[in-house]
Amino acid sequence: MFSVKPLKPTFKSYLPPLQCISVDSSHDDLWGKLICTNFKISFMTQDTLPQQKFQYANRLLGEHDIPLACVEQVVTVNDAKGKRKVLGSNQKLKFSPTELIVYCKDFRIVRFRFDEAGPESAKKVCLAIAHYSHPADPQLLFGFEYTGKRHHGPSGDQVNGADHGSGPQTPLFDRSCDWDREIKRTGASEWRVCSLNEGYSVSPSLPEYFVVPVSLADQDLKQCSGFFTAQRLPLWCWNHHNGSALVRMASIRDPAQQRKLDQRICNAVTKSHPKRGDVLKSDLDKSLPSIQDIQTAFVRLRQICIIEPFEESEEKWLSSMENSRWLEYVRAFLKHSSEVVYILEGRQASVILQGRDVLRLPALMLDPHFRSLTGFQSLVQKEWVMAGYRFLDRCNHLKKNSKEESPLFLLFLDCVWQLLNQYPAAFEFTETYLTVLGDSMWIPDSSQSKSLPVGVEQSLCFPPVWDWSQQYSLKDQALFNSPLYVGKGAPCVRNGAVKTFRRTKKNYSSTLRGMPSLKNGMLGEHNFLPRRNSLVLRLRPDLSQMREPLESPSERFFRDWFSRPVDLHGLLLPQLLASHLRLWRLYFLRWVAEAEIPRGGPITAFQKLSQLADEIETLQRQLRQYQSSMPTSTPQLECHRMYFRAGTPDNPPSPPPEYLTSSFPFSPIGNLSRRSILGTPLSKFLSGAKIWLSTETLASETA
Repeated sequence: MFSVKPLKPTFKSYLPPLQCISVDSSHDDLWGKLICTNFKISFMTQDTLPQQKFQYANRLLGEHDIPLACVEQVVTVNDAKGKRKVLGSNQKLKFSPTELIVYCKDFRIVRFRFDEAGPESAKKVCLAIAHYSHPADPQLLFGFEYTGKRHHGPSGDQVNGADHGSGPQTPLFDRSCDWDREIKRTGASEWRVCSLNEGYSVSPSLPEYFVVPVSLADQDLKQCSGFFTAQRLPLWCWNHHNGSALVRMASIRDPAQQRKLDQRICNAVTKSHPKRGDVLKSDLDKSLPSIQDIQTAFVRLRQICIIEPFEESEEKWLSSMENSRWLEYVRAFLKHSSEVVYILEGRQASVILQGRDVLRLPALMLDPHFRSLTGFQSLVQKEWVMAGYRFLDRCNHLKKNSKEESPLFLLFLDCVWQLLNQYPAAFEFTETYLTVLGDSMWIPDSSQSKSLPVGVEQSLCFPPVWDWSQQYSLKDQALFNSPLYVGKGAPCVRNGAVKTFRRTKKNYSSTLRGMPSLKNGMLGEHNFLPRRNSLVLRLRPDLSQMREPLESPSERFFRDWFSRPVDLHGLLLPQLLASHLRLWRLYFLRWVAEAEIPRGGPITAFQKLSQLADEIETLQRQLRQYQSSMPTSTPQLECHRMYFRAGTPDNPPSPPPEYLTSSFPFSPIGNLSRRSILGTPLSKFLSGAKIWLSTETLASETA
């Protein structure tokens, strides 16, 4: 539990006088206060707004709230003087602003007007937002306001005194027992839990407990830790059932020790393989795009999606997307992960991934456990949070070094979405869940769960993001559940009896899908991202006449997999042709009113499938109650897994509601919009509005 120290006011709340929000006439003006705290920017309306039927609310954020960690840029405007200024930390403002524009990291652009506020008050709140959204020290971040002791309950299901409820819980991998269970689950019998880094005595970026080969002693690891970047020793990630292992390793700083350490680590990994299989190493810094390349592509993508006027960018949309290279980089990481999968499964050899940042896709593609909700969360917790991913630097929360900023975690989520989009029935979670998880990077009280030492017998203990009840109600969390997912061995009803569901391959049609091409088993530095997939030749009708000797083992592996029916509880490989990779619309275009489809988009099919799944679950529940020999005296509270419920004889299913759009659940009919203007771009009717989502160019505003 937290032992809370006395509050130290590191931050004030700045409240200028009442602000005005007008919809389309002065009669409908809404007034409120713009408030800046040490956590968020809030616009508090003076009058109570009419509630819509649909309310997907974050418990930590109001409808018009922006977490300070989500602020990308702050621009002040004075219309009368024609002045604009991009504000940073500790900067001065020489004119009184009449408008404040906040560019957000989650692709929102929000405007505030100060028509009724005093000039000094407006200037004060603008400077406060700019200063505290760009903190110079981590101690100014909201999460560092409190320190406390970490506490685990007797049953091990409590963290900081908070009970996370019943059901399967996400392991935090902050104790050796979590790693022990993962070793047993994957059958990695020749690996052990190492406690060498307890108290972060070796490396502050490594977890206190991690897994290493049995043949490596703690003393040997401690001696060679100094040769690795940031003392980051090799870490075990995952084990295949055939004995091959996936290992990650930091770069070796001393070139003179490179060969010696490589040999030592490879020998240890080889000994951990029951068949003493081969070990292959992949240098990610050479074979994949750099973090600067990814950041450049992301900036271009954001420019296309929300900054440029949508009416103009629509005409050159496809060419602009191609020039951004974002999808090209998504394909690069998916392709490389497929090659790693071939080595682990096809060649039954272990793989060492060397580089600064590693996307954790191969384990997701090979292990169906990581495609369940709890399993995916454990993968992110183990391989991103506890493995020391530099969220602070990559998100650039402190605005210190833009060269280290790069959306690698978002790129990982996009790759996962591509797989989910191609094989939706293989994943227990939805794209709404992935989008919310991406947004959690900007909520500083739950973006990490790693305990950081800040003093004697004290540590900074972040509540885990996996306790979604901190942010969403149980009903809203139901949007995380996919109606298409069928877990392995899930019960179903056949001829009136509950039986175990077994997938059969007889009903599948054999099709050939786009597959990655390999060269020598690994992605070479000069074999990076061809514009045309070499598979096109293989798609011709004379495929069966190809001579077998021309195929490499890796090509045969992929051809065989793609020619078989897909086992949703086995290996998944991405389809990499241009027609298979899509833009993740829900994340990148959810705030663009012009891109919304009222009562349309994938959500309409999702609603119908959810209602069908809910009806099936209801019938199964009723059947179990009917067959039960123990009558219940009191009715049990029904727990629905689906957000959209099935109809009843008294209340049949209704057509898609008005709030259902292609951007659901992130942009329903807002309280500042009217039903009569549903589908009209916001920029067309909010004439003189004081807060809206804009698609104007930042270039003209910072000139």
